[in-house]
Amino acid sequence: MQFIGIIPARYASSRFPGKPLVDLGGKTMIQRVYEQANNVLDTVIVATDDQRIYDCVKAFGGNVFMTSPDHQCGTDRVYEAYTLYREQTQCTLPDSEVVVVNIQGDEPFIQPDQIQALMHCFPTEIATLVHPFTKENTWDDLSNPNYVKVAIAHQCNYDHPMVIGKALYFSRSVVPYMRGIDSAMWLQHGKYYRHIGMYAYRADVLQRITQLPQSLLEKTESLEQLRWLENGLTIQVAESNHTSIGIDTPADLEAALQYLNSLNTEY
Repeated sequence: MQFIGIIPARYASSRFPGKPLVDLGGKTMIQRVYEQANNVLDTVIVATDDQRIYDCVKAFGGNVFMTSPDHQCGTDRVYEAYTLYREQTQCTLPDSEVVVVNIQGDEPFIQPDQIQALMHCFPTEIATLVHPFTKENTWDDLSNPNYVKVAIAHQCNYDHPMVIGKALYFSRSVVPYMRGIDSAMWLQHGKYYRHIGMYAYRADVLQRITQLPQSLLEKTESLEQLRWLENGLTIQVAESNHTSIGIDTPADLEAALQYLNSLNTEY
């Protein structure tokens, strides 16, 4: 199969306008994301609706497509960029043999082995990542609605140890519920997973999900992936040793700079 990385990047953001172009240790954030993905994938593309981001990517030698400003979500932008890529390269592979990896443009510390873990999930329809909560986490961590939890049907017949099963449900609530045990002890007795919002899709499946209407569960939890489950699609899950370090606010940027400085100090 052919794997293509696409990074959706918008300039507009209610919490942090222009964040793809912020300086992060001498490079823009979008360049850092691109370079991390380029360590693994032969083809990486930025999909944007802003001329400033387009020019920035061109300046550091990256591949970039200008896409519509009217997309309601990043998935739609990713699919448009994929169609532009097929037109430009005159790709003859059927969509069923191409996998599109949707890489978030605000996660400059994405690790190559996270992308590789997604790749190991195929052949499947959709793949995503999780990170286990540990006993060092607190109930406040586990119950935080911003940390999406995943219930997984664990299976052991996969070719790679990072691939652990299929997603049954995603929720902002704590799933599964542990009956008969005080909630403060759930992490001591059970296995819980935090979702990392990174996906890979077979290209024909990507086309299909952009055409699906919003579902009831999706609207209830404000989680797009529930639409896919409600429509019978399979989401394979790989376990990552790394947590997600996204940058959504200026405060997140300060934390990211401190993290980057700590990496530079180590080396």
